[in-house]
Order: sequence, then structure tokens, then C-alpha cells
Amino acid sequence: MTERLDAFAAAPEAIKPVVALETYLRGCGLDPALVHLVKLRASQINGCAYCIHMHAREARADGETAERLDLLPAWRESSLYTERERAALAWTEALTRLAETGAPDADYEAARSAFDEAELVKLTVLIGTINVWNRLAVGFRKAHPVDAARSAA
Repeated sequence: MTERLDAFAAAPEAIKPVVALETYLRGCGLDPALVHLVKLRASQINGCAYCIHMHAREARADGETAERLDLLPAWRESSLYTERERAALAWTEALTRLAETGAPDADYEAARSAFDEAELVKLTVLIGTINVWNRLAVGFRKAHPVDAARSAA
């Protein structure tokens, strides 16, 4: 796969606010394990190999188990995720597939019961931010490190 465009080089002023959101989200108080799951699940839905590679690696480095990462695409059929994680994952799927789902009331209510209002806003910003990164990486064909190394060889 050939990278179409380096967005960071082409328009750093456009990327800077997205990086600022990412920086904010790192310290916003959401559980880092939950953040990893949300980023990874949205990236799986969007087919973003670059982000899947990055977020799976980061989650493992922060202590996430291989079993939970492996089962994430089938989280609804697994007992490995807490109710709070399940609510976040359902909200992630609903907002990532917004055109299909319309953000169903049931998914909102589950998220609202698991998160206070401020947390729900932070979670929603997290979901929106990873979707922006996915669109940049997929749209401009950003190669994950293994692909980049192969292409250079």
C-alpha cells in the first residue's frame, strides 16, 4: 500500500487541534483501559490497520490481556468486559456507524447509566476523535509500521 499524502506535513495547522484533543483525552480522567478498547473497536469497524496496530500495541503495553483484545470484535458475546465497558463499546459502535444506527436510545441510555454527564461527553469526544484519526489514516493510506518497513525493504 502506498501512502497517498502525509497529512502532518501537508497541513500541520489542521492536525494540531486533533493532536490537542488527543492530549486532552489522555488526562481527562477516563480509564486508560477503556480508552484503549474504544479506540481499538472504532478502528476495527473503520478498517484502519494503522490505528488497530497502534492501539492494540499500546493496550498490551499498558497491561491489557491478549484474550480481551482478541475477543473485542465479539464483545457482545463475551463475559470478559464490564458493564461500563460494554456501554462504552455499544456507544462507540453506534456513533462510529452513525449513518446506520442513528445513535439508538437504548445505546444512549446504557451509556448514560454507566457514565455521568461529563464522562459521557468525554467518551463521545474520544469516539469522535478516533474516528477523525481513522479517516485521516484510511483516507491517506497511512501504512502501519510493519507495512512501512516492508515497503522500505
